[in-house]
Amino acid sequence: MLNRLWIGFFLASFVACIFQALFFHQPDIFNSVIQAIFSAAKTAVDISIGLIGIMCLWLGIFKIAEQSRLVDILGKALSPLLCRLMPEIPKDHPAISAITLNIAANMLGLDNAATPMGIKAMQSLQELNPRPDTASNAQILFLVINTSSVTLLPVTIFMYRAQAGSAYPTDIFLPLLLATGCSTLVGLLAVSLVQRINLLQPVLLAYAIGFSALLGSLAIGVHSLSNMALSETSSLVANATLMTFISSVIAYAAWKRLQVYELFVEGAKEGFSTAIGIIPYLVAMLVALAALRASGLFELAINSLAFIIKPLGLPTDFIAALPTGLMKPFSGSGSRAMMLESFNTYGVDSLVGHMTSVMQGSTETTFYVLAVYFGSVGIRYGRHAIACGLIADAAGITASIIFSYLFFA
Repeated sequence: MLNRLWIGFFLASFVACIFQALFFHQPDIFNSVIQAIFSAAKTAVDISIGLIGIMCLWLGIFKIAEQSRLVDILGKALSPLLCRLMPEIPKDHPAISAITLNIAANMLGLDNAATPMGIKAMQSLQELNPRPDTASNAQILFLVINTSSVTLLPVTIFMYRAQAGSAYPTDIFLPLLLATGCSTLVGLLAVSLVQRINLLQPVLLAYAIGFSALLGSLAIGVHSLSNMALSETSSLVANATLMTFISSVIAYAAWKRLQVYELFVEGAKEGFSTAIGIIPYLVAMLVALAALRASGLFELAINSLAFIIKPLGLPTDFIAALPTGLMKPFSGSGSRAMMLESFNTYGVDSLVGHMTSVMQGSTETTFYVLAVYFGSVGIRYGRHAIACGLIADAAGITASIIFSYLFFA
């Protein structure tokens, strides 16, 4: 799947370049694509190098937590859920704790902690994988959860909206939460259908009810806070959680009379080698995505859609927001730039401005996550991972459009 997809990206880019050069008189398109490819290769290395410090820090802390058995305690929170969604994981396996920490970090919007914990979880799952070059069912489900994960406090999007002069930067919170919830649910359903997971088990339903209650309580709480109070509260909760976790791990290990410093260094060494090891995979994926983006294929697809929809008399406002949604699975920075452009063109509090904000927070950079997570363990065959991840992304984009119309039209 990854092989065919990678080839398809380049061939589609080449065809798009020829089309634009012949019919739109853009002979410089080939130069633009080559420059984008070179730039993406450099960016991939920069990203990997930038990950070294963060990876060393968090894998060092995780090594301490692992040796002190503290991760076993943390893993009990989601163990009943994960053991039913991923039945191949033995009870109390270290992967459960790493997945738990990754999900918690994603919910709090802590990207710097979520990525290292996600890589650690993928490495732990790889220990159970009977075919090391092929993604297991558990690894695929974990990847899809990450590409559609619910961020309870999308502070970054609130910040961009405030900087753009929005009168109500946080008014996209509820539709965003609903849209990303749809993305996660559809992604989970897609994987469950392929892997034949029964989602009607009492334990899974209990978790679903509890999570829904949490989202409802959070939504009520957010609307009772001012914009400034929400920003301050979000920052306090996130940073206090991180500091409490780090301090608790170190204190618990010291109480267990472990060599804390030596354990940290041992884990940090793993972080260094992991960050360097993902460079080839990240380069391969980012250069293909850069070619796809620079070739103008997205613009061609969107213009074709507009050409079809306008004569039908259907609402067309969402077409202006589609570049942000379609770009997000491929490039986080690209979709962010398109969101900011929509703020400048249509207004941050316009329907399009709201819609792009919801889209930006309802999906994840699927191909980047795939390259980093699968690359960290050398997986070459993703099976149904990409298809299920893109289904989740499509659900998030569709839900963003629907809920934006319901809340802001």
